[in-house]
Amino acid sequence: MPNAHDSACVVLITAPDLSAAQKLARTVLEQKLAACVNIIPGITSLFWWQNKIDEQTEVLLVSKTVRAKVSALIAAVKQAHPYEVPEIIALPIVEGSEDYLRWVRDSVA
Repeated sequence: MPNAHDSACVVLITAPDLSAAQKLARTVLEQKLAACVNIIPGITSLFWWQNKIDEQTEVLLVSKTVRAKVSALIAAVKQAHPYEVPEIIALPIVEGSEDYLRWVRDSVA
């Protein structure tokens, strides 16, 4: 059983378009900050921005990593991201295929 530092998590990141999403995915993969990044185009986001509700079509990145890498992943994404305030949210993985979770841990080690 891995300790909390090595426990796998999912990091959700939104990007304005496919090109930006691919750049961000490659950035975190090349730096071994994520084991895998799924890119889901065509999501619609509604959110508060500058005191009004905004609506944008975005691309969602679903990154798998470990807690120990989340701070560095956030820093790398913020540096490469075109948004002033990018969405970067880390969620713990409560349960999953142990073979897959071991692969995630080994891939970012």
